Formats: sequence, structure tokens, C-alpha cells
Amino acid sequence: MLRVDLRELTRGGGAVQTQGELKQDDPALEGVDISLREPVTVTGRLQSIGEGRFYWQGTARTAVQGECRRCLTPVATALQLEIGALFTQDPEALDDPDSYPVAPEATEIDVTTAVREELLLAAPRFVECREDCKGICPQCGKDLNAGPCGCAPAADARWQPLKALKDMLRSN
Repeated sequence: MLRVDLRELTRGGGAVQTQGELKQDDPALEGVDISLREPVTVTGRLQSIGEGRFYWQGTARTAVQGECRRCLTPVATALQLEIGALFTQDPEALDDPDSYPVAPEATEIDVTTAVREELLLAAPRFVECREDCKGICPQCGKDLNAGPCGCAPAADARWQPLKALKDMLRSN
């Protein structure tokens, strides 16, 4: 669970340890354009840093699933995020994009939003199975990492006028 009971802060000496996980089908991750290979494991610590201000520092670990942008092979990428988030009950700080609002009457803080945002920022948009990936043949679709496909090189129509000129000069 990624919710912290604020009453525990007074009992816990001003800091509370947090631990939980977000499953791949968690509603908080709905609409996220990344595919998780495993749940997001979250650990952290919430502490009071002043009247109505709280700082959560934690880590999130997971692996995201994607396809190589060259050969379409499935690729898993491990992510380990270091997250720091400021939560505030101060109504004047609501315009601050670096802090998360907390209602003055709130009895708990949910750090899920901070974890979700950091996950979105850290997840790679494009992945490659390896740096020297050769991709797939645009004509037959064979994975060129497994070897050549035997297709004739595709002729680019933009070069046809130069080819015609070359053929014309050869015939003279």
C-alpha cells in the first residue's frame, strides 16, 4: 500500500517507512503508455518538514517490456528510480509543479501519483535489443541479426533520374 497515515508521523518520531507495490493492472497505471513486465516495488520514508509540509523519499524498482525499434524483438528494461516528492497542505503552493497538494483535513498521503509520474519519465520510449541490431528486411521481414535474407537491394525511386543519366552516358 502506498498510502501513509499522517497520524503515524506523530507516533513514529516524525518519519514513517513506506513499502508496497503497484501491480501491472493497478488502476493508478491506467492510461500509461508503458508495459510493465513485473510489479513496481516501492520503498520509502515520509517525514514532516514543517507545518503541513511532508517530504517523501523512496525508490521504485520494476522492469518494462517493449519491442526493439529495429527488429521488433521483445526487450525487457530494468528500472530503478530514486524519487523525492514534496507534499503540502499550503493552498499557496498548489501552483508549484514540484509539489503535490494535500487537503488540510487529510489523514493520509498517497505517494502513488509521485511514483507514477517518475515511472512515466524514466521509462524508455524506444529500446533496442542491442546496439548493433541490424533490424528487419523491409521487403521480406526477416530478422537480419540471424543472417542475410537474400533479397535484392531495394532501388530508391529518387535515384532513377541519375541512373538514367548514367546509362545514357555509358551508351555514348
